[in-house]
Amino acid sequence: MSGVAGKPSQGGPWDVIVSGAGPAGLTLAIDLGQRGIRTLLLERNAAPGPWPKMERTNARSMEIYRRLGLAETIRAVGYDADTSMDVFTAVDLATPIARLRYPTVGEERARIAATRDGSAPLEPYQLVSQYALEPVLKATAEALPRVDVRFGEETVGFAQDADGVEVETRDADGRVRRHRARFLVGCDGGSSFVRKSLGIRLEGQGRLKHMSQVQFRSETLYARIPIGKGRHYYLADGAIVVVQGNRTDFSLHTDLPADTDFVPVIRRYIPGDYDLEVLRVNEWDLHLLVAERYRDRRVFLAGDAVHLVIPTGGLGMNTAVGDVADLAWKLAATVQGWGGPMLLDSYEFERRRVGLFNRDASGWAAQGPVRWRAAATPAVFLPGAEGEAARAALAPLAQAEQRRVHDMVGAELGYHYAGSPIVASEPGAPPPWDRVRYVPSAQPGARLPHAWLPDGRAVFDLHGTGYTLLALTGAPHADALRAAFARIGAPLEVIAVEAPELVEVYGAPLLLLRPDLHVVWRGARLSDAPPDLADIATGHACDRRSEAGGGAALHESGAVPA
Repeated sequence: MSGVAGKPSQGGPWDVIVSGAGPAGLTLAIDLGQRGIRTLLLERNAAPGPWPKMERTNARSMEIYRRLGLAETIRAVGYDADTSMDVFTAVDLATPIARLRYPTVGEERARIAATRDGSAPLEPYQLVSQYALEPVLKATAEALPRVDVRFGEETVGFAQDADGVEVETRDADGRVRRHRARFLVGCDGGSSFVRKSLGIRLEGQGRLKHMSQVQFRSETLYARIPIGKGRHYYLADGAIVVVQGNRTDFSLHTDLPADTDFVPVIRRYIPGDYDLEVLRVNEWDLHLLVAERYRDRRVFLAGDAVHLVIPTGGLGMNTAVGDVADLAWKLAATVQGWGGPMLLDSYEFERRRVGLFNRDASGWAAQGPVRWRAAATPAVFLPGAEGEAARAALAPLAQAEQRRVHDMVGAELGYHYAGSPIVASEPGAPPPWDRVRYVPSAQPGARLPHAWLPDGRAVFDLHGTGYTLLALTGAPHADALRAAFARIGAPLEVIAVEAPELVEVYGAPLLLLRPDLHVVWRGARLSDAPPDLADIATGHACDRRSEAGGGAALHESGAVPA
């Protein structure tokens, strides 16, 4: 197979080969391609899968997709802005226990527009099924001149040396090809061939429960759901009904065997007159696992290849998007020659602890439904006054415990990279990291909180794809910093605005931001910054605090020359 116009022919040379074209691999390929990196994306399946899988792209992921120019395209294939985001606990879809109210995308946009303290994200969440998201990402990747997307070509082997990685593939006709790149990234899912080939173990709890996901279709059901329109229906016997983004596809999550006749099961859970077609049944296991390492020299892992979590809480795919947003610019910097050796080393340090936190947060969230369901007495399932009284008594607990699943804003927005070798140190404790509560902070390592400028623009939208020195009270004397970045060859843009009111939000008038909009350093004067700030930011020097302790957790994977 020869390459397409403007792309390397068979065998490369490629800068990066990505194995696996789920949301992680596709997003990584798009980010790399937009940065001009020659990228080969390999996927063993002939086309994106038909399974809904994930269905909530959280606010942070939508911020990342906004940076890639995809937010509105993704919204167009998901829930409308005025569609209910409510969640129900119930006996069945005619017998409610408690209704959890959540804002629609439109209502969330209005709240964001009125928020000025940094506590709101720039983008609302979006319900979009994976089978609708992946084709959007695939088409975007295929349109990029530096990206070659090859479905139906499976990675079957690889070997790395001091200069690169040789990857062997096989297509559906059995033809074997070899491709060479500087780096390989395994985004090939929970059963990752790349991870297993490296001998990297998963740590935590595996096979906690076996489940069946039943995908079914109805043109009339959504409008006729007896207890009201919502996105999730958690049932007292352990089943879950999920409304997919198009509102004609639904899924039932159950521990019933996959060979069950699910039509009567669904009609028992959802009484009423509606058309019904069972499309397919997908079996899967619940895990709480994180890989012991995210890297082996020139081979990296991201997404489900390194973390498998219970979908309760929606931290699976969204953590994967965070992984590749961290990794893409670091790979690009190394390929382009200005990234220092600590840049790629920082990926595992920064993202593995997010993986560990989100694994445990997912387990905590999953206990919410378990707790209220355990308190459900047999009377909850009864008709008449006795059943109504039992459900009313259970409702407060169901309301409180079920919210664990849907309220983990702290996990979504509050993760940070304090202590990373490419983040400057700052006196005091790092920002709090809580599952539920998000406290906006612009301390080094944190995601820059979203804020509005006086003219209505979002601060996020000011930044390009490189580093940014953001000055909130006028133009600083930045010649020395510009010269330091120019010496390294790293892109730096100085953006000066008159927005003194944002100093209170960000804690300083000057902020140096990474390409992924995490804070490297903040201060009142550039003269207060570390003299080697450019070296720290680009991975050419290790922050003293990291040397003393914060960076000790870095895996000793070895530096890769630029």
